[in-house]
Amino acid sequence: MKPFMPAASPLTLAALVAAMALLAVLPSARAQSYCASDGQPQPTQLLERFINADCADCWSDPATPPAGAGQLALDWVAPGEHGDDAPLSAVARRDATDRLEALGQRIPEKALVSRHTVRGLKSTTLRVSHGLPVADYIGASIELKPVPATARKQRWTAWLALVETVPAGTEGSPVARNLVRNVLHTIWDGRKPLLKTEQNRFFEVRSMNIAPGTNPGRLGVIGWVESEKGQVLMAAQSHCDTH
Repeated sequence: MKPFMPAASPLTLAALVAAMALLAVLPSARAQSYCASDGQPQPTQLLERFINADCADCWSDPATPPAGAGQLALDWVAPGEHGDDAPLSAVARRDATDRLEALGQRIPEKALVSRHTVRGLKSTTLRVSHGLPVADYIGASIELKPVPATARKQRWTAWLALVETVPAGTEGSPVARNLVRNVLHTIWDGRKPLLKTEQNRFFEVRSMNIAPGTNPGRLGVIGWVESEKGQVLMAAQSHCDTH
């Protein structure tokens, strides 16, 4: 496996595939499997586990903290100094570096654990969803609804991670993991002036590239929203119901 690298230029086929993937998350789409966070309990804490790709033993470290009750876990592998020669380079992503920077952290020498309380927003729901994989793409979405009054004078950041669920004992991992395979993060600006006919909507839908070596049958999405101060306001994880 090689780290995901975006295409240098868009191709007609890729655009077609992306469009098909997006259709999978639209309400009018009919699919064999529907995957969304609907009906799932609201997490109380976001648990982020970071590993340096140079650390061969970090993935199988028995001291790795498992996700407890109410915790939503994310696993990031950050690029190491050895580049493609690093033991975990196959699943390393530059997104991990971006996330660490957002947290005010550097790439750890070995591993780093970060925990964030999910504060919650009264009468507001965060919904994430995804469709079925189509070639190397999958359609995914994130929406905060309704937009709370507290957001109208702030800039919030929405994160949507495409993750591969790795059960405990698989690939040598002592804990169940949600390995980050791709990431989207965007700014939801509640300060933006609107026309009288417009409504503020915090919603994003995209086609996301599936990294080589990913098991499509284990894919899901995890999303969360942060305030300007970096507080995690809401978090959600998709769940698949097969029809």
